[in-house]
Amino acid sequence: MAKVQVQRMSRLMVKTLRDDPADAEVLSHKLLVRAGFVRRTAAGVWSWLPLGRRVYANVERVIREEMDAIGGQEVLLPALLPKEPYEATGRWEEYGAELFRLQDRKGGDYLLGPTHEEIFTQLVKDQCTSYKDLPVILYQIQTKYRDEARPRAGILRGREFQMKDSYSFDLSDEGLTESYGLHRAAYQRIFERLGLDYRICAATAGAMGGSKSEEFLAPAAAGEDTFADCPACDYAANTEAVGFAVKAVDAEGVPALVEVPTPDTPTIETLAAYMEVPASATLKNLLVKVDGEIVAVGVPGDREVDMGKVEAHFAPAAVELVTAEDFEGRDDLVRGYVGPQGLEKVTYIADPRVAPGTAWITGANKDGVHAKNVVAGRDFEVSEYVDVVVVQEGDPCPKCGTGLKLDRAIEIGHIFQLGRKYADAFQLDVLGQNGKPVRVTMGSYGIGVSRAVAALAEQHADDKGLVWPDEIAPADVHVVAAGKALQTELALEVSDKLAAAGVRVLVDDRPGISPGVKFTDSELIGVPKILVAGRRSADGVVELKDRRTGEREELTVDEAVARLTA
Repeated sequence: MAKVQVQRMSRLMVKTLRDDPADAEVLSHKLLVRAGFVRRTAAGVWSWLPLGRRVYANVERVIREEMDAIGGQEVLLPALLPKEPYEATGRWEEYGAELFRLQDRKGGDYLLGPTHEEIFTQLVKDQCTSYKDLPVILYQIQTKYRDEARPRAGILRGREFQMKDSYSFDLSDEGLTESYGLHRAAYQRIFERLGLDYRICAATAGAMGGSKSEEFLAPAAAGEDTFADCPACDYAANTEAVGFAVKAVDAEGVPALVEVPTPDTPTIETLAAYMEVPASATLKNLLVKVDGEIVAVGVPGDREVDMGKVEAHFAPAAVELVTAEDFEGRDDLVRGYVGPQGLEKVTYIADPRVAPGTAWITGANKDGVHAKNVVAGRDFEVSEYVDVVVVQEGDPCPKCGTGLKLDRAIEIGHIFQLGRKYADAFQLDVLGQNGKPVRVTMGSYGIGVSRAVAALAEQHADDKGLVWPDEIAPADVHVVAAGKALQTELALEVSDKLAAAGVRVLVDDRPGISPGVKFTDSELIGVPKILVAGRRSADGVVELKDRRTGEREELTVDEAVARLTA
C-alpha cells in the first residue's frame, strides 16, 4: 500500500466539546458537533470540518465505486437553475414554499435545485438522438436546497444538503425495470459497505411522480419516517404506502336506516358514549376543500385521517380543512352531524374499511341527530376508496395478514420508476431502429449523502461517543500519546510505521493536554482502533483498544503494526 500522511492533532483544526449543544435534539446532532465534525453556519446550513469532511468523503467514495460498477457516468450539473424547465413540469408551483426562488439583476427567475429530473432530461435530449445512445445512467453528487420551515436535527434536516442523484434513460419499460434493478442492488451494496442497518420499504412517489417507488430506511429513534414491518413475512412499507384491501360484506340482515335523536354529541367520543357502542362502530366524516371544492373523507370512528395521504392522493391540487364559513348556506352540512347519506354536491371518498355492506352509526345531517344502520353501497355511495387512515401497530399485513410492527427511521435512499412523465414534458424522443421516434422512459434514484453520515452517527454510537464503521471512519487508527516526551516520540514513531504501510493514522500529539482529555476525545471521535503510547512506552510497548468492544491488549510496536496492517 502507498504511504499516507499522518494527521497530527496538534496541527488539526478540531475543537471537541464536553457538553451537548443547547439546541441539539438528536444524538447525531449532539455527537457530530461535540466531536468537531460539523459546525452550524445558519439555521439548516452546516460547515464540514476536517474530520467530518473525511467521513463525508468516504461515503462519497463508496457511492461512486458502486455507481461506476453499474455503468453510471458521473456529471456535475449546476445548483442554480432556470425557472422554465420546472414550469414545464408544474413543479415550480408544486414545490410551494419549500423551493428557494430568486431573481437575477435583470428580473429573470431562478431556483436553487431541490432535485434535477428536468435538467437531466434536457441534457439527454441534447446529447442523445439515436437508440444507439441508450441506455445510459448518469449521476452526480451535488448540493441540494429546500427551504425548510423549521430546520432541525442538525444535518439530518437542513436547508442545504448533499445528495447523490442518478437517472436512467431507456428505450422500453423492460429496460427501465432492468435499470431500476441495477440501482436497487447497488444501493444494497452501498448501505452494507457503509455499515448501515436498513430496510427496503414500499413508498409513494410524491412530487417526483412515476409508478413504482421504494425507500431505503435506516431505523433510528431520530427518524422522521414511520415504517411498517411484518414479523412474519418480508413485507415492509412506509406507513404512507401501506394499503388495505376493500372487502365487501353481506348486509342482507341489516335493518333499514333509522334516525336517532342524539343531543350534544358532535364528537365521536360523545356519540359513542351516548349510543353505548365502541368508536369503531361509528363513521367519522372529515370535510376538506380540494382546490376550493368540498370533499368528504369517511373513516371508522376509532381511526385518524392521515392528511399526508389525502394530500398525496389529490396532488398537485391544494388541500385544506373546511372552516366555519364553509357551512354557511349549506343545509346538507351540519357541523358535528355530517353523514354521507344525503350530501349534495360533495364528493365522498372513504377508507377501504368502509367497504360495501358495512353498517355504521353516523351523522344524519341534522343538528342533534344521528343515523344508525347506515350501510355503505345501500344508503350511500363511495366515489373512490383511498387508504387515508393513520396506520396503527397491529394493523394486518397486506401480504400475509399478521399484525404489523411500527418503527421510526431515517430515509437514506429513494428509487423511482418515473416512466415518461418528464420525457413527455420535454418531448424526449430518440430515433428508433425502424427510423421512427421512440419516447424515452426514465428512472430516478437518490441517496442522501449528508443524511447517511447522520444515520451512521445515530446507529453507531454509545454513551462515550461515535463508533464509526471501518470503511467510513476518519482514520483507521487513533494513536494517543499519553503526555510525556518519550510517549509522544513513540506515538509518532508507530504512526509513521503505520502510515508507511498505508494505514490512515490520526495521532493525538497535542502538548499540554491531559491524558484523560485525550482518552475521552479518542472515544468521542470514534476511530475503530485506539493505540495508546502510555506507561510502558520505555519498554516499546503500546496498548491496542477496540473502540467498539472495549477489548484491550498490550503489544510491542512491531506487533501492533503487524496486527493493524494484517
